[in-house]
Amino acid sequence: MQLSVKHLLGIRDLIPQDIQTILDTATQFKEVLQRPIKKVPSLRDVTIVNLFFENSTRTRISFELAEKRLSADTVNFSASASSVAKGETLLDTVNNILSMKVDMVVMRHSASGAPHFLAQHIPAAIINAGDGINEHPTQALLDAFSIREKLGNIAGKKIAIIGDIMHSRVALSNIYLLKKMGAEVMVAGPPTLIPKYMKEAFDVRVEYNLRNALEWCDVANVLRIQLERQNQVLFSSLREYNLAYGINKKLLDSLSKEIIIMHPGPINRGVELDSDAADSKQSIILQQVENGLAVRMAVLYLLSGGREMNN
Repeated sequence: MQLSVKHLLGIRDLIPQDIQTILDTATQFKEVLQRPIKKVPSLRDVTIVNLFFENSTRTRISFELAEKRLSADTVNFSASASSVAKGETLLDTVNNILSMKVDMVVMRHSASGAPHFLAQHIPAAIINAGDGINEHPTQALLDAFSIREKLGNIAGKKIAIIGDIMHSRVALSNIYLLKKMGAEVMVAGPPTLIPKYMKEAFDVRVEYNLRNALEWCDVANVLRIQLERQNQVLFSSLREYNLAYGINKKLLDSLSKEIIIMHPGPINRGVELDSDAADSKQSIILQQVENGLAVRMAVLYLLSGGREMNN
């Protein structure tokens, strides 16, 4: 099994067959993770550096665990505790790390395009773990895996992405992936949080009424309000946002059908999602976290050349 790309910089660069290959490989790794011994030697002798220039808990831990499950040698790098804090450039940092003979780099950076810049300058395989407000490809892949696992297929399904579309790299990667795999996509939220160009540029539906969006969709992927990326006031208050766009169990129960609730995390409970909805049987948020490990194992495995999985 081979991908058509050397790096995973974004979903935009993948062909549908790449996505299918990653999801199918993740299915096999999910079976591995159910075994008593969850470790396979597929990436033995492969050295991976986790290069996180931006805070992350879930994504970083998920990648670290995926690397350990595949028996890779890992180096964890935090920008705040490094020479970056002393003014070292991104390229100098990475070249210093590569001189230690690193094979792969998992990178999160606040600047959109940072992983693409690296890919042009260094020989190691680069995996984008989130760059600015551009893309977060492994999140979109684990979301797709979770939808496929729950509904059996992605093609023809109606997915509503709800919330802070403007600042979300998760939204962008999900839109690219879902469109490539034949799903219908809607973005929903306040007009101030949905870019004006969405409908034309991405061929998606746009909806400003939450109930209309929920009645339309099979799956609601609810996004976090990213206050740290907003440099102006885009809605009056978190309470007002919750009243207009917050999802609770009462609202879900009043719909004409049962829909699936997803969230990339971390959840702002009581803002975009109330606890009674986040913890309900319609929610597959914890399954998303579990599936993230299998998907990231699949990506690492395939970009390393896809050696024997079950040794």
